[in-house]
Amino acid sequence: MNLELFIAKRLITGKEHKISISAPIIKIAIAAIAIGVVMMLIALATGVGLKRKIREKVAAFNGHIQISNYDNNNSEVSVSPIDLNQDFYPEFSDVEGVAHVQAVATKGGIIRTEDTFEGMLAKGVGKDYDWSVFSEYILEGRLPDYSGKLNEEVLISKMMANRLQLKVDDSFFSFFLKDGDASKVPNNRKFKIVGIYDSGFEEFDATYVFVDIRHIQRMNKWDQNQIGNFEVFLENFDQLEEKSNEIYGKTISSLDTQNIKTKYYRIFEWIGLFDFNIALIIGIMIIVGGINMITALLVLILERTQMIGVLKALGSANWSIRKVFLYNATYLIGVGLLWGNVLGLGLLYLQNQFRIFKFPNPEEYYIDYIPVYIDVPTVVLLNLGVMALCLLMLLLPSHIITKITPVKAIRFE
Repeated sequence: MNLELFIAKRLITGKEHKISISAPIIKIAIAAIAIGVVMMLIALATGVGLKRKIREKVAAFNGHIQISNYDNNNSEVSVSPIDLNQDFYPEFSDVEGVAHVQAVATKGGIIRTEDTFEGMLAKGVGKDYDWSVFSEYILEGRLPDYSGKLNEEVLISKMMANRLQLKVDDSFFSFFLKDGDASKVPNNRKFKIVGIYDSGFEEFDATYVFVDIRHIQRMNKWDQNQIGNFEVFLENFDQLEEKSNEIYGKTISSLDTQNIKTKYYRIFEWIGLFDFNIALIIGIMIIVGGINMITALLVLILERTQMIGVLKALGSANWSIRKVFLYNATYLIGVGLLWGNVLGLGLLYLQNQFRIFKFPNPEEYYIDYIPVYIDVPTVVLLNLGVMALCLLMLLLPSHIITKITPVKAIRFE
């Protein structure tokens, strides 16, 4: 083994004999591995980052799981109230992995100004509402405060504010039907804008206005312990299906549960395609890198045919000689991985900090910049996978060493 390592070192450093043909081939192979790793890291980080951002935005408006009356199924408006006093509120202690539970209610209405009007979906929230998910979406003003007395503060989207030509500190009148009956005099409410948000999700930004839930309770003639539905946030999104079933089993029979994957299945079917794209790019890059390494290995074997013949004449086994070249290939792959990680992770860090690259059509991706997300275990597994697959691809071409005979090899020029 010491002899094999010594020869491998001589091959790697080029001290065994002067490198000529193999030098540029080796550099190309290393570059191919490095570029492939950069592309794989970018594909993985941007694909996962975009998936996470989209589902975070959907969850910000709906929670991960909604608990409501069966009468409210497939309806954006709260029809039948739920008693706030439930065993799972405010803490869902019977199910592990639940981060937060909040009570909300929604009611359709119309915003009216002197010049125009817009339909809206007033989302009533209370002091238990988790505003942390909205902190990065605030463009102007502040978040409303519903922890004290009933007030008129609202949070409105940039899209709706532009359409209505409203800004922070402006007030507007809104109208809500009584019991869904257009023949009755509608409820009239005056609200004041204290903040403007922009989630980039047109489906939500075009309709949602956040108001004090007590306004909706009064208009619907509910008492303070009646709400529209509960929104449940999970610690781990990957457990969504499992926790949905578990939560359904822990609630009373008159309540139903629905998760955001079911409610917005088209969106989640679309982002599910990202996994296929990531796998395709990684597969192509591994094949390209492997082919370049195979070429480099074959050139190395061809250039060192005489040395192989001498080693065989001295009694070295085929597998021992093959290991010499595989050690060399491992080193070259390692160099490519090192440079690929330095360049790839460096680019991802810059994008994460400064958001250099942006989407030309942000409305199609619900975000204006390209988000990135990657963790250390993923990087480690990716590098180990590339190393292992490339070495497996090199086992077959290294078999050519067994076909070299000492007499012909020593006479080879």
